[in-house]
Amino acid sequence: MFNPTLVHEYLTRSARLFPNKTALICGEERWTYGALDRVSTGLAAVLADMGVKRQDRVVIFMENSPETIISLYGILKAGGVFVILDGSLKARNLGYILEDCSTAAVIAHTGKVAVVRDAVSRSKRPYPILWCGDRSAIPAIPGHQALAWSDVVGRSSSLFRATQGTAGNRRCIDLDLAALIYTSGSTGEPKGVMSSHLNMISAARSIIHYLENTPRDIILNILPLSFDYGLFQVIMAVMFGGTVVLEKSYLYPIKLLERIQQDQVTGFPIVPTVAALLLRIGTLRDYDLSSLRYITNTASPLLVEHIRRLRALLPHVRIYSMYGLTECKRVSYLPPEDLDRRPASVGKAIPNTEALVVDEHGREAGPGEIGELVVRGTHVTCGYWNSPDLTAQIFRPGSVPGERLLHTGDLFTKDTEGFLYFVGRKDDMIKTKGERVSPREVEVVLREMDGIAEAAVVGVADEILGQVLKAFVVPAPGAMLRERDILRHCGRNLEPFKVPKHIEFVVELFKTSNGKIDRRGLKRRHPKVTWSLRPPTDRHDRGVQ
Repeated sequence: MFNPTLVHEYLTRSARLFPNKTALICGEERWTYGALDRVSTGLAAVLADMGVKRQDRVVIFMENSPETIISLYGILKAGGVFVILDGSLKARNLGYILEDCSTAAVIAHTGKVAVVRDAVSRSKRPYPILWCGDRSAIPAIPGHQALAWSDVVGRSSSLFRATQGTAGNRRCIDLDLAALIYTSGSTGEPKGVMSSHLNMISAARSIIHYLENTPRDIILNILPLSFDYGLFQVIMAVMFGGTVVLEKSYLYPIKLLERIQQDQVTGFPIVPTVAALLLRIGTLRDYDLSSLRYITNTASPLLVEHIRRLRALLPHVRIYSMYGLTECKRVSYLPPEDLDRRPASVGKAIPNTEALVVDEHGREAGPGEIGELVVRGTHVTCGYWNSPDLTAQIFRPGSVPGERLLHTGDLFTKDTEGFLYFVGRKDDMIKTKGERVSPREVEVVLREMDGIAEAAVVGVADEILGQVLKAFVVPAPGAMLRERDILRHCGRNLEPFKVPKHIEFVVELFKTSNGKIDRRGLKRRHPKVTWSLRPPTDRHDRGVQ
């Protein structure tokens, strides 16, 4: 059996080893490794016919589904770079990303016709669109060839035989890009993190090693495949020959518990929001969760109280607290045997990784000293697409020739035994619902609304979500503003997790001496201002407290 060096070659290997084994469960659908390999190879041939060449970017715009997984492997087999985008993305950001990555093709669901039509209508470049879903709903968009997914599935067997089951483009090496993973940028525009085949395989191997995954593992993935934490559940499972149970959402915790019981799930990756929801319903003991072997958490640290309650309710389950970021996938994990002794820690560096806490002069910080986390390893990604200046700022050369260090922008401390503790973020990014949100992006949308003179967005504590967005709004003179109108405007222009939960009207915003918004001041001491429908025009009538 050959030793894979490219991400998609692991699917081919697993299909040879376990052709009839269930690789994917999604609702009532079940896909074997053999079928996934066959159809994705057929898709690779179709993409090649559509003009997709080595290292061309192809955007996938769908919810979690078998088609999304088939698409990512088909794109890789064609020599391309997959770009999975959250299905809730609005036309504004979709259009930006399509142009930013110079997509060669789009694979989308017909349920997204309105958003896709709006996004591509501004494009000056023609590219084909492959549509999944209702064939009768496929639109005619001038300048963009339309194809039906059902044709791909129908042709997959003959195309598989024609290519003899091999990847459509064999010229790629592991240094080539495999994926662009778009995250919110500090400037407000999404930024594409460039991950090579080597980056992804290195990260996945390390995680598989400490989770002790085997082909017997069945992973319940409730996280978006556009989110690297969700994506890697599939990449990893295919590498070790396991099974993925794919769900579209974590909003229905009872359904998740039923899935674990029904499908004998062994691995359950979560974020703090999921832990809070599961613990809130109080019925964990009503389900047979004896198959569950481990739970992992990343995105934000689990609350210590939540860890203790999960440990009490699920004493047989190993709980892994982890830390990572898209720019390197994973940095650290806390061995479950250390959880009771140091529940607030995110552990030590994962295998084949170096993690340092450095002060402002680049010197390694001592125990208990706060510094920036710096990471070194083959999983550190290649930088940001179309952003050489930002790449040079974050990915810097080290003191040793050839050394390349990722400066995370996150503040940490280490204890005397080298265990890491997250302190906070150097920038103003807000983490909510497992997603990073740029305050500036939300502020730009708010300022586009008539009647808003200024706006500032901060993250405030929330028991369930960890953080939620709060917007401070300065109305224009004489403007009539209502909270529900502002939220409706945000809902039309932002993804759901970016819509503020709280709106507060204020007279003015706290600013620093150089004129920048003082976000810490807003969170800490900004006066609360209230009114019902029409903001009063006199300062003393505005209820400044």
